[in-house]
Amino acid sequence: MDDQQQLLDIAESYLREAVAPHATEIDSDADALRDALIGLGDRSLLSLRVPKAWGGAEVSEKTDRTYQEMVARYSGALAFLQTQHQGATGMLAQSENDTLKQKYLPHIHSRVLFGVGFSQLRHQGVPPVKAIPVEEGYQLDGQVPWVTGWSFFQAFIVGAVLPDGRSVFGVLPFKNTSQNGEGEITFSEPMPLAAMASTNTVTAHLNRWFLNNKDVVFVKPAGWIHENDKKNVLLHGFFALGCARAGLDIVESASQTKQLPFITEAFKDLNQELTACRTVMIQQQPQTMTVAEKLQLRAWAIDLAVRCAHAAVTVSSGVANSSYHAAQRVYREALAFTVFGQTTAVMEATLAMLVRSSSNELYFDER
Repeated sequence: MDDQQQLLDIAESYLREAVAPHATEIDSDADALRDALIGLGDRSLLSLRVPKAWGGAEVSEKTDRTYQEMVARYSGALAFLQTQHQGATGMLAQSENDTLKQKYLPHIHSRVLFGVGFSQLRHQGVPPVKAIPVEEGYQLDGQVPWVTGWSFFQAFIVGAVLPDGRSVFGVLPFKNTSQNGEGEITFSEPMPLAAMASTNTVTAHLNRWFLNNKDVVFVKPAGWIHENDKKNVLLHGFFALGCARAGLDIVESASQTKQLPFITEAFKDLNQELTACRTVMIQQQPQTMTVAEKLQLRAWAIDLAVRCAHAAVTVSSGVANSSYHAAQRVYREALAFTVFGQTTAVMEATLAMLVRSSSNELYFDER
C-alpha cells in the first residue's frame, strides 16, 4: 500500500467512526467542529498540498480531490472549514517568500491554521479591497465580505487589488487588531448561515492596514482570479459529489429498513449515475477537456447533489423536516455546495442543467 492510499484509509476510518456519528452537532456547534478539525490535524490531514520538505503530505491532485469528496460525505461543515486551510497552506507553499514559509509552514499541521479571503477579487467594478503601494509594503482598505473560520484560524490570506489591476496577497491576523493607533482590522459577528453556520463566516473591515512586504505571499497579474477559476472549474465539484454520496447513504439505509422495492430501485439508479459522474471527474483525464465540458461536468455534480439530497428527504418522510435530521442537514449542504466557488459561468451551467431537467416534465391531457 502506498503512502497516499494509507492516508486516505486513515481519513476514511476517522471520518466514519469519529465524525459521521456527530455530523449534525458539528454542523451547528463550533466546539464540536473544532474537535473534528483538531482530529484531522492530529492525523496529518491538514497539510495535503504542502511539499514533504516542509512537513506536508504532498499528495497528488487525484488523492487530494478524493479526500475532499470523502470529507464532504461525512460532514459538509468540516469539509468547508478544512478546505480553507488547505487552500491557504497551498498558496503559502507556492510563495517565493522563504521567510514567510519558514515562519508558518512547519507549524501548519495544527498549531497555526489559516483562512482565506479573496473571493472579492471576482467582483466587477470598484474593488471591495484596494492596495496602495507604500514604503516597505502596501496600505489595505476595504471590506472582505467572506472569511470563514473565526475562532478556528489564527491568520488568513487576503487578496487586494493594486492601482494597475494586479492583486497582492498577504497574511493578516484573524482577530480584531490595531497598528499603533493607525491601521486596524475588525470583524463582524458570525453570519447566521442556513448551512454550516458552525464554520463562523465573518466579514473583515480593513482601515489603513499596513501589509509589510515580509507578509506578502505573492503578487498576481490582473485577471489572475478568473484564469484560476477556469483552471479549477471542477475543484468544488468534488464537494458536491461527496454531498451526493451522503444523500445516497441515507437512501440506501432506508431501502434496507423499509424494504420497499421502489426505494431500492431509486438508489441503484442514482448510485449508477453518481458513479458515472465520479468516473469522469476522477478516473479519466479532465485536463484534456475544454472549459465548457468542465462546466457541464461541474453542473452535473451539483445537480446530483441536490437530487440525491432530495431523495434522502423523500425516503425519510416527515421526520426529514426536523432541523436535526441527517437528511435535512445534507439537503442544506447541497444548497451550500451549489454556490460555493460560484462564478458567472458556473451559474449559467447550473441553470442550463436545471432547464434541461425540467424538459422531462410530464404533460397531461387537459380534457
